[in-house]
Amino acid sequence: MTTLGIYQPGTSVVHRLSAGTKVGLLVVAIVAVTVLVRQPWQVIPAAAVTVGLYALARIGPRTAGQQLKPLLWMILVIGAFQTIFNSWQRAVVVCGVLLIAVSLAALVSVTTKVSDMLDALIRALTPLGRIRLSSGRGGFNPERVALVLAMTIRAVPLLAGIVRQISDAHRARGARFSARAFAVPVVIATLMTADAMGEALAARGADD
Repeated sequence: MTTLGIYQPGTSVVHRLSAGTKVGLLVVAIVAVTVLVRQPWQVIPAAAVTVGLYALARIGPRTAGQQLKPLLWMILVIGAFQTIFNSWQRAVVVCGVLLIAVSLAALVSVTTKVSDMLDALIRALTPLGRIRLSSGRGGFNPERVALVLAMTIRAVPLLAGIVRQISDAHRARGARFSARAFAVPVVIATLMTADAMGEALAARGADD
């Protein structure tokens, strides 16, 4: 089973921080890294801090690695593009900042319960609930926004799990790689999962 984006229980300092605090610090950290990291050597201290935070949270290398594994192909493509059209220095900076940002976001995800993040989001968005649409159909609904976020967060590990299962089944049959043979079952399984989630939400009155 994949551990991508799934909460890992713990008692570390990082785990004990409130969800709102972690999300706020995450935004500050990503902005800081994006603005301040301009040279390849500057990626090293930023990466060291990120590794230190994972160690502080007691998140092992295997779990940490699984958070970045889905990004590897995209990182390779971006790195190649930056190297060809800019320079290898720019490629290191762009790819390094992207990896650090995703790593920090994943750290918040694996050390924070989804329910806690949703509660923090609802509290932050509650003042917007007083906004009314000009059409008179109602206003901004923080609970619905939180539900959408919860489904998005949950969809990441679900989709990763579907891809992994189909890939394992493909290798077990000893079949040759085929983009079509791989993509079709992934799409079908994803649509079936989405349909099941939709029925579950409808049964609970989420579409009212």
